[in-house]
Parts: sequence; structure tokens; C-alpha cells
Amino acid sequence: AGPAGLSAAIRLKQLEAETGKEISVCVVEKAAEVGAHILSGNVFEPRALNELIPDWKEEEALGEDPTEAKDDNFVVCTSESKGYSLPGFLIPPSLHNDG
Repeated sequence: AGPAGLSAAIRLKQLEAETGKEISVCVVEKAAEVGAHILSGNVFEPRALNELIPDWKEEEALGEDPTEAKDDNFVVCTSESKGYSLPGFLIPPSLHNDG
């Protein structure tokens, strides 16, 4: 289950609650727990999540203490323990987490 599949399942269950009509929903996940592959170390834009589940922060849906990104660092790893940071002007705009 990726973000679209999880969103669709959540929305279907919301519609079930709104209409009172029972809907059976099955989410298939390849990880040990639902969503484990899509949020680990990920930076994401929360607008869609805010619309789908307005109280997700209060419910601690991403764990007890999700960390908000404050800045970007693009590191080129040269070995398991070494690497170097690239200056921002070398990073394509599509890889900047602005906004």
C-alpha cells in the first residue's frame, strides 16, 4: 500500500461513516506494518494529509515526535563513514524542500 492506496482506504472508511453504508476495505502491505516503507526518513508535504485527517498531529499518527525539516543538506557518500556536502546552488530546484 502506497500513499494513494492508503488515502483511498481512509477516504472510503470516512464515506462509510458519513453514509452509514458498510464498506469492506482491504489494504495490502509488504512491510512489517502499514506505511512503514513510505514514511521512514521521508520529507513530505502534509497538505493532503491535513485534508484527509485534520487531527493527525494531535493523534500522533507519525509517532510521538515527528521532526519537522528545518533545512536541506545533500551529502555525497564516498564510503560507509565519509562523505561531503554539496553547496545549495549545485542542487537542482526539484530537490529543494521549500515551502
